Amino acid sequence: MTPSAEHHPPRQRTGSRARAVTVGALAVGAAGIAVLWAAGVEFPVAVPPGIVILLLGAVFVALARAPWAPAVGSALGLFVTVGFLVSPTGLDNLTGGHGATIAAGQAVQLVGVVTATIAGVIGTRTERARHRAGAGPDPRGQPSRR
Repeated sequence: MTPSAEHHPPRQRTGSRARAVTVGALAVGAAGIAVLWAAGVEFPVAVPPGIVILLLGAVFVALARAPWAPAVGSALGLFVTVGFLVSPTGLDNLTGGHGATIAAGQAVQLVGVVTATIAGVIGTRTERARHRAGAGPDPRGQPSRR
């Protein structure tokens, strides 16, 4: 293939990058919870609900075309962050009070959910602004007619 015939995909816009970061960060948060689970942290049910919630949220943010979809990832990240802060064992987990593996899992979870919270806000703001300017799909996934 000659250089002129190569296909170069269009550059991602900031909102799309922030959306991708939100999706990845939710998956990282779920991975952190999986490490906690594997290290022996007890959860109220067989599979930690946070894993399921964060992974389903990541799928939704990745597939939904609405400009507000990254806000769902942001809300989920904030929800898990607040859960960590109000948990009686959260800080002990993070500081190594329950072992190094649990501290690592807690740190991975926090990095993921805090990143998802921030990236989701940035992605939502960027995508909504682009939508208002007529440069993106409408909330129903249809091309803008502006």
